[in-house]
Amino acid sequence: MKKVLKWIGLMILAAFILVQLVPKPEKNESILWGESDIRTRFPVPVAAANILKESCMDCHSNDTQYPWYASVQPVAMWLGEHVEDGKKHLDFSAFTSYNLPKQFHKLEEVEEMVSEEEMPLESYTLIHRDAKLSADQRKILIDWSKALRDSMRKWYPADSLVRKKK
Repeated sequence: MKKVLKWIGLMILAAFILVQLVPKPEKNESILWGESDIRTRFPVPVAAANILKESCMDCHSNDTQYPWYASVQPVAMWLGEHVEDGKKHLDFSAFTSYNLPKQFHKLEEVEEMVSEEEMPLESYTLIHRDAKLSADQRKILIDWSKALRDSMRKWYPADSLVRKKK
């Protein structure tokens, strides 16, 4: 029985070492805001900005802060896919490149996902405890999203904010 356990242990170790040879995804890191970053065109109050940085930007911007274990496979692959998926749904770094109806809709989704406590994901907050939103933090993000949409309504015709169905 000891030989079988030793053999299984060696196989697991060999598999772990071999998976390290799989190329790691390119890291999603940028120190500078790009020209399409939400913060270049829209006001983001300090309280909302701090919450976004702590709870949202790792997956929804070009500013992912990677933990030490992000260089270890298969975690690196999983994190890369997770960030790619998050940015596909909402990318604050590309926000102003969205057309106006999409910007408006994404802000509606921010309010919906935050109020229904669907974001940040539980899988993220299990490891990043500080990313879990309190009721006050949820209110700050929701109020910011509403205020931003209200300002869009003032500056743009109502029909320009409606997403056209394809």
